[in-house]
Amino acid sequence: MAQPPPRVPIIKAKVEASAPGSRVNWNAVPAPSNYVPGLGRGATGFTTRSDIGPARPGAGPGGEAPGARDDQGKEGDVDDNKFDEFMGNDAGERGGERREKRLKEEIERYRAENPKITEQFADLKRQLAEVKPDEWEAIPDIGDYTIKKRKTMQSFVPVPDTLLSKATREKEHDSTVKDMSLPGLATPMGGANSTVSDLTAIGEGRGTVLELKLDRMADSVTGQTVGYLTDLKSMTLKSDADIADIKKARLLLKSVIQTNPNHAPGWVAIARLEELAGNMVEARKLMQEACERCPKSEDVWLEGSRLYAKQNRENAKAVLARGVSQIPDSTRLWTAAAALETDKAAQLRVLKKALERVPYSVSLWKHAIELVDEEDAKVRAVLCVRLSVLNRARKALPAEQSIWITAAQLEEANGNAEMSDKIVSRAIKALEQVGVIIHRDTWLGYAEQAERSGYPATSRSLVRAIACYNIDEEDKEATLLGDADEYLKHQPPAVEVARTLYAMALEAFPGKEHIWRSAAQLEMSHGSTETVENVLRRAVQYCPQAEVLWLMAAKHKWRVANDVAGSRRILEEAFAANPDSEEIWLAAFKLEFENDEVPRARLLLSKARSGSGAQYPRVWMKSAIERALLEEGIRRFPTFEKHYLMLGQLEEREGHMEAARTAYRTGLGRCMTSVPLWTSAARLEESMNNLSKARALLEQGRLRSPKNEWLWLASLRMELRAGHEKAAETILAKALQECPTSGVLLSEAIRMAPRPAQKAKSTDALKKNAADPYILATVADLFWRNRKVDNARSWFKRSLTSDPKIGDHWAAWLRFELQFGNPDTQAACVEVEPNRGELWCRVAKNPKNAHDKVEVLLKKVAVEQAAQEKHAGDVRLDVKDGPAGQDTKTNMKAEAKLEWGGPVKMEQD
Repeated sequence: MAQPPPRVPIIKAKVEASAPGSRVNWNAVPAPSNYVPGLGRGATGFTTRSDIGPARPGAGPGGEAPGARDDQGKEGDVDDNKFDEFMGNDAGERGGERREKRLKEEIERYRAENPKITEQFADLKRQLAEVKPDEWEAIPDIGDYTIKKRKTMQSFVPVPDTLLSKATREKEHDSTVKDMSLPGLATPMGGANSTVSDLTAIGEGRGTVLELKLDRMADSVTGQTVGYLTDLKSMTLKSDADIADIKKARLLLKSVIQTNPNHAPGWVAIARLEELAGNMVEARKLMQEACERCPKSEDVWLEGSRLYAKQNRENAKAVLARGVSQIPDSTRLWTAAAALETDKAAQLRVLKKALERVPYSVSLWKHAIELVDEEDAKVRAVLCVRLSVLNRARKALPAEQSIWITAAQLEEANGNAEMSDKIVSRAIKALEQVGVIIHRDTWLGYAEQAERSGYPATSRSLVRAIACYNIDEEDKEATLLGDADEYLKHQPPAVEVARTLYAMALEAFPGKEHIWRSAAQLEMSHGSTETVENVLRRAVQYCPQAEVLWLMAAKHKWRVANDVAGSRRILEEAFAANPDSEEIWLAAFKLEFENDEVPRARLLLSKARSGSGAQYPRVWMKSAIERALLEEGIRRFPTFEKHYLMLGQLEEREGHMEAARTAYRTGLGRCMTSVPLWTSAARLEESMNNLSKARALLEQGRLRSPKNEWLWLASLRMELRAGHEKAAETILAKALQECPTSGVLLSEAIRMAPRPAQKAKSTDALKKNAADPYILATVADLFWRNRKVDNARSWFKRSLTSDPKIGDHWAAWLRFELQFGNPDTQAACVEVEPNRGELWCRVAKNPKNAHDKVEVLLKKVAVEQAAQEKHAGDVRLDVKDGPAGQDTKTNMKAEAKLEWGGPVKMEQD
């Protein structure tokens, strides 16, 4: 027996629940789950799009979007219409709020997971506001990229007999173009025009469209064509398809010239088309007609001349002769006519005629000047060119500045350099009279161009005439020196311009010491020995109290000119002008000491200590060869740290460790911020195996001198020497926190890092301090280890440019170049005279090396570096995949050169 539908018990329950005699509210009874309205009486329902919802991806279960089933609610939800005896009517309201909140969260989650197309490209649409106009213009036009072309229906109908008969009659009456004859200049360009077919009228509309398209291909500049018209001359015929293209192009271009016979680019294009097809006769005929149709077009005459030049040069000259008669002001036609001449005399004749017709053309004047032979420049240039330029060109072009400059250069080329000053001064006055605005920077640029072109006298004249133009007196010094520095920075530097600017500054301010020093530095870098001596001689005359200028003169006489006696004379004159100068006393001592004149050096120091030099601590320091002199120096100058250092080092060499410790301790009591004293005292304790005491001294030093990189470095290396790598890493981390941009600490971090991590460490170090010489030298060393020779050389140069006074870097570069290049590294080092660096100071201040010159010290430091790296197990040369395959031999050769080679033989200690 079939089960009754679920509706019956529900209704029964409702009826039973009702009071007796009451009626049942059927509208309040909920419908069964499978109930379909109207199905019982045969009415079938239907579904619309609004019932389904939007056809978007990611619908909820059952095809419904999130929140579609919220009307029915979930189990446990509170119905808004129900009354709760405990919670009251508010229960329904709070349930609705939770449901709305849940619905909102589901909708937001759904939209986040399934964004609309417009939302997906919202960021890109916002970025369109940043697109510049020129970027919009650069976007190419969209073409026809359809894969399948649409098929067009073609219909074929028989041609009417009337059209065929008409075409036959027109062919019989067509005329041809006659050949052009050019017997001479007087012969006009003849030839009859071809008869235009009546069919042209039928295709007039098509011709107009083609003309517009071809005009768009043409350049907007008059007389120039680009695109299809010009590119015809670069085409080559390779197949039947190319021939078909030529035929199509011929029809198009004929339509162009027939529609507009005065369109010069069309004639040029069709002539080049015939030239490409090999029809030179037809091409020349077309250009003949073009010359008649477009007599005022330069391109037509030039193209006709070019085509006839391939046949006969004389015919080409005739074409240009007719062209200049039609366009007498065309510089292009005159220049082309001169270029057709084979000898310079004929070219000059053509250019003279051109200048008669076009006297204001600067290019024609320059072409005429360039044709003057250098051999007979004194005769022809002076009589012809100079007069023409100064008289005729100046009258024709009174506002042209380049004519005056060219005239000055010609005078200098003819040996009349003194005339350039007069010409330039007259030029400025004449140009001002005709209303030309003189720009100072522009004329200084002319001076630089003249110098680069080999006219130094003209360059000096231009600078002297314009350097102080419209400059206030109070701004003159700063302006002249600033311009000189700026022109020295150019590549290549404008030396003559800068030299003249310095000379003008010295004329205006002869008592300024810094100007003389700058001028002397310029001559030392770019001048000769004589020019340096002349500048320094004048400098000490105008500034006799300037010690630096005296020292520069004496050093140049000694180091460069190798004249020790001359250097002594200069220093004697310096003593007379500055009797109480500490620098001059020490310079005289250095001159005698380094030239092995020890008795003279001692005598000088003795005189200094007994005279005015006794007040200077450095005089006592240079004299301190014995303990008594050091103790006297300490008594006189108790806060001069170097006396304590020298006394402690003297006691160490003699083996008196307690006396050395006492000297360092006394010095630290009076010079608490002296970094060398703290490091020397700690090194002494380390040598006596008192590591804890050495650590304590360095910690005290860091408290007295916080953020000092050298004290941190001393602690770091002491731990490394003791084999405490973990402690060294800890100290390095603390040091970098206190000194994050320290070059010596960052370079030490690179060396301590494992080999795979050294590249990353180098990158981080360069980001923190890209100009530090220690970091640059460490990077160069890494490239050296990896056998990247060019990169290593480049980074070594950058390091030495950043600070050329560090001798350790010069020694490293010397070793590198001895292995890979061997350039003149020693000469550059001698010129700089380095005085810093850990190894350099240790070697240079060794009493055994007291009289060694710079090149000898450089080699000894290089040998010391190689020994330290060998002791540390450096394997930079032991690379199996090296380019030479003989690294061990190369290393031995390099060490041999360092130990025994070079201009000065080294002594083995």
